[in-house]
Amino acid sequence: MNCKAKGDTNTSGLIFSNAILKRQKDIFKLLSGVRPSFEKQILNYKDDEGNNILHLAGKLSPPEQLDAICGVALQLQQELMWFEEVSNIVDPSKAHEKNKMGETPKALFDKEHEQLKERGEQWMKDTANSCMIVATLIATVVFAAVFTVPGGTNEESGMPLFANNLFFRIFVLADAISLVLSVYSLLIFLAIHTSRYAKKDFLLELPKKLVLGLLTLLLSIAAMMLVFCTTIFIVFKVEKIWVRILLCASAALPVIHFAKIKWRLLFDVARSTYKIGSILDDKRAKKEA
Repeated sequence: MNCKAKGDTNTSGLIFSNAILKRQKDIFKLLSGVRPSFEKQILNYKDDEGNNILHLAGKLSPPEQLDAICGVALQLQQELMWFEEVSNIVDPSKAHEKNKMGETPKALFDKEHEQLKERGEQWMKDTANSCMIVATLIATVVFAAVFTVPGGTNEESGMPLFANNLFFRIFVLADAISLVLSVYSLLIFLAIHTSRYAKKDFLLELPKKLVLGLLTLLLSIAAMMLVFCTTIFIVFKVEKIWVRILLCASAALPVIHFAKIKWRLLFDVARSTYKIGSILDDKRAKKEA
């Protein structure tokens, strides 16, 4: 970008425009500490291509900035949030200004982020597909477990032989919880897969669904492992309790590994999404006040 520095205003405008292009939020926040008249002059800054401040916010982040964010959908979410933040501080008329190429800031944003949006949609669908497979397997297993209760049933009454056992009661409760959560998770991921995938959906709607889907999936996995562990304690009657504990732990390792991987993704999506949600709510409240 070639810019002509004319006095302090143009120099400051160049600094803040570079901060917007390179997503330097700490520098950009300094804008709130300058005089209102000076701030207005900076926000009216344009480069040699006729791009105003909002045009610059609509350009794609540098690769090193994007690579620091886990997940393509989260990268697009952060890009949308940055464009939203800059939109909130500039005059609304800036959104309709055109550069020398005849592009509004929104049109420039759409053009610059078209490939990122396509990759984000594919990433979201792939994640939903993999989680749907796991949720389906869990639902199948725990549903079948209800009809093959550990220890069998009394041939005369049809009641489970261990109906009065504490571990059996935990088994039934955990099995029901796992079944409900896995089916609910499956439906959420199905909703993600069939979403319209508009750009604005990547800001809050799709990430919130992903958070809810991952959370219910991980909870259903935990409940399923509780089902397995209680079955071990009901069926295997050995004197040394550490044998049963070892069996439970060894069987849980693959599931724990899967949960560990998805937990990191869940944490990153939840932290980003609900932080953005709170920021947008605060800004709406200020506007209404």
